[in-house]
Amino acid sequence: MRKIEHIGIAVRSLATAIPMYEKLLDTPCYKTETVENEKVNTAFFRQGDNKIELLESSDPEGVIARFIGKKGEGLHHVAFDVEDIEAEMKRLKEAGFTLLNEVPKKGADNKMICFVHPRDTAGVLVELCMEIR
Repeated sequence: MRKIEHIGIAVRSLATAIPMYEKLLDTPCYKTETVENEKVNTAFFRQGDNKIELLESSDPEGVIARFIGKKGEGLHHVAFDVEDIEAEMKRLKEAGFTLLNEVPKKGADNKMICFVHPRDTAGVLVELCMEIR
């Protein structure tokens, strides 16, 4: 893993959260995107090398809606940038980590992604991200 790619924050409403985070971070939202296969709408902020991704469920039964229903709004995941997502998935699986998907899938921000189960990472949902080339 090369660096923290972004921190994901679950929110009920991007319409409410975007202006609040623009004030908080003193920077505009530079991109919004819908990821149909994840049933999520996203908004991105960048401050130097640091990125924040806001996640709003696009489906009342989606994973973000369920997360907010159980835990409320807040930190959802930490994403790590990797050079070769398939090699990293293989390494982690061999090391005993539980992957939430067996093959990388398309995520937001032109990335291939895979999640590592939080029961294996001290309660933190970890996302692996690799830029689509």
